[in-house]
Amino acid sequence: MRKIPRWAVVVVVVVAAAAVLRFVVFRQRPVPVEIVRVESGTVEETVTNTRAGTVKARRRAKLSPQIGGRVVELPYRKGSRVEAGALLLRLDDSVQTAQVRLAQEQVKTAQSQAHEACLAADLAERELRRGQALSADGITSQRDLDALESARDQTGAACQAARATLGQAQAQVGVAEAELALTTVRAAFSGVVADCSTEVGEWITPAPPGVPIPAVLDLIDPGSVYVSAPIDEVDSERVKPGQEVRLTVDSRPGEKLAGRLVRVAPYVLDVLEQNRTVEIEVDPSDPQVAATLLPGTSADVEVILARREGVPRIPTAAIAEGGKVLVLNGGRLDERMITTGMRNWQFAEVKSGVAVGERVVVARDSPEIKAGATARAKGAR
Repeated sequence: MRKIPRWAVVVVVVVAAAAVLRFVVFRQRPVPVEIVRVESGTVEETVTNTRAGTVKARRRAKLSPQIGGRVVELPYRKGSRVEAGALLLRLDDSVQTAQVRLAQEQVKTAQSQAHEACLAADLAERELRRGQALSADGITSQRDLDALESARDQTGAACQAARATLGQAQAQVGVAEAELALTTVRAAFSGVVADCSTEVGEWITPAPPGVPIPAVLDLIDPGSVYVSAPIDEVDSERVKPGQEVRLTVDSRPGEKLAGRLVRVAPYVLDVLEQNRTVEIEVDPSDPQVAATLLPGTSADVEVILARREGVPRIPTAAIAEGGKVLVLNGGRLDERMITTGMRNWQFAEVKSGVAVGERVVVARDSPEIKAGATARAKGAR
């Protein structure tokens, strides 16, 4: 039997060792990647706000009395629900009430004077008619008849003057009652007292002419809540009243609230010239939910411009620059060029390049995640 040379044995051992090192020790380990399967679903084209929007109330009144004075009555406190016309605040009205009583007494006096004057005018009219009858019979002279006519005219004028004085007195009652009404503040609409910055016994200081007294009450109608948000000026022609909207409110994390676009401002805000925006207003669809939203809360809006149902879609984050995606195929990452249709920040419609069911890499958060790399789905072994 022919003996195998020692050098050949050494070569075989070295080759075997190299193979072991190559395929066992130095074998490239699969890169774990986060994948998602291409699926059929809904894709929407949307517009979102550029800065945080704000929950507001269309009917919100900051109230104060029109005159100064001492507060004597505050029937409602913060958080109280009130009906339209309810008394919210009353100032000391003793002077105004006395003025109303004085004006009413003046009316009574004027009524008596007018009654007296008009009775005298009626008597003068009757005397004149009797004098005219006697004059026709030649009993009364023309001089006496002229005196009777003069008396009739004087008393008639006095009656008219007394009636005018009565009307003036009645008007003065209206003035006094109007001044009395200035001592009260009433609810202009049904709502909730959001704030009250005064207390019974405190003085509300009068303001100079033309300057309003600072508000002491804040009344809000929860049923008039809406969301105001700015959108970029480039999207101003794409949004229209009546479009469907999704709302997210900071006070209700994780919830998507349905709404409807009701107003697009007819002008562009150019205060910040590097970020010109158009204000839009959105009404929540559910009035009960809207009533729970607090004015001043931050909110975001997503206006739905168009929608397609049952189309192949992938997360928008999976698409790299140039419309490229990585597909996990047989343990390797293949780079594909895809064609997209409608898209938003969440999903993009796929028209070509990948098929429903294929696995697409969602995030390229490592330099090892690249075309040709050996990979495995996270969680798989």
